[in-house]
Amino acid sequence: MRRLYLKIYAAFIGILLLFGVLLTVAWWLLAMDNQENRTLEGMGVVLGEVLPSATKPTMTLQTKVEELAALFRADLSVLAPDGAVLAESGEALPPLPADQRHSGWLRVTGGPVIALLLPDHRWVLARSHHRHRGLGLLLGLSLLLVVIAAGSYPVVRRVTRRLERLQAQVEALGAGELTARVKVEGNDEVAELARSFNRTAERIERLVGAQKSVLANVSHELRTPLARMRMTLELLPGEERPELRHRLAKDIAELDELIGELLLASQLEAREGAVHIEEVDLLALAAEEAAGTNADVSGEPARLQADARLLRRLLRNLLQNAKRHADGAPAEVTVERLAEGVARMIVADRGPGVPESERERIFEPFYRLPESRRGSEGAGLGLALVRQIARMHGGDARCFARAGGGSSFVVDLRSIDQTSLRQVWYSHSNSRFASSGPQLPAG
Repeated sequence: MRRLYLKIYAAFIGILLLFGVLLTVAWWLLAMDNQENRTLEGMGVVLGEVLPSATKPTMTLQTKVEELAALFRADLSVLAPDGAVLAESGEALPPLPADQRHSGWLRVTGGPVIALLLPDHRWVLARSHHRHRGLGLLLGLSLLLVVIAAGSYPVVRRVTRRLERLQAQVEALGAGELTARVKVEGNDEVAELARSFNRTAERIERLVGAQKSVLANVSHELRTPLARMRMTLELLPGEERPELRHRLAKDIAELDELIGELLLASQLEAREGAVHIEEVDLLALAAEEAAGTNADVSGEPARLQADARLLRRLLRNLLQNAKRHADGAPAEVTVERLAEGVARMIVADRGPGVPESERERIFEPFYRLPESRRGSEGAGLGLALVRQIARMHGGDARCFARAGGGSSFVVDLRSIDQTSLRQVWYSHSNSRFASSGPQLPAG
């Protein structure tokens, strides 16, 4: 936005400069009007009465020319009709142009010269000693330019500063601050733009609030019957049809997990709730989470400023995904420290692998591989959450083929703070799955 106000200001000053140049050129090139011609001719008649006639001795003419030059503080020359110098005082003046027929101004080097035609067809050339008049005019124009520039700067800056404040609130709204509003100043187009933004932001806040309220109420209403179903299942008498009881309990647990993942995805997308940033040892966190699935953990300590709760959810989803698709075979977790505040975590499984054409789509919400859609556990939100959490931490998640069969999920993470978190949120405001973060290797 700073460049905008500089462009507006420069354009304004440029227009003033162009106006001054055109005015000077016009004065220099345009012919004198009739009134000015008559004035100069009258001056020639008066001067013809003052100067000695052509029949007088040259010394008399020279003396009079010197008197007039001293009186008017000018360089003065008297020329014969053929242009020969009869008398002069001061610096020599340029010769009279051969096509000069009337009194007028001569635009020559060294400053303008006035040429006056006397009644006896002699010529008087005069140039003021104030030859710096042009420089004075230039200085005057420069001073005028400075004054106008100084006066116009606050006006231009006031308009663009309001645009800058509007831009800041737009970014804040994009980063999830739904209460962002702009102070309306004035009654012009910028003020109307601010009013439009405030109306839009208010409507977005209401819509998002309504969406969150509906989601929270629906989730609560769903969990209430789920809790009753679980309790009823536990209180059913006898041990008949244990496979049906097991299947029902499994479906209830899966539905409960789906509700939890929906709520978490909604909170991450809506930037709801505080992110608890603390120092996290990624290797220790991986060892704790891997203990429940008997996964093998290796690597080196890597400390990050991150949300431990979200990183646990990320790793838990990857381990559950590996266990689900690898028939219980333990996964392998590797932690690498790439740089200060930058780490990589690799979760490799021994499952059937993911076709290369599907390795990006599996991170989309509710997407599952075609061969696993029927009769598979999970709802397709786990990997979508993995990518969301990774990108919230300034990184990304990718899927690659594992040497020897299976898949490797590579997650890059960076230390975050509240400022970087807002930047990440804003950069992904248009698309939850826009690409960002560190570039991952090709395999």
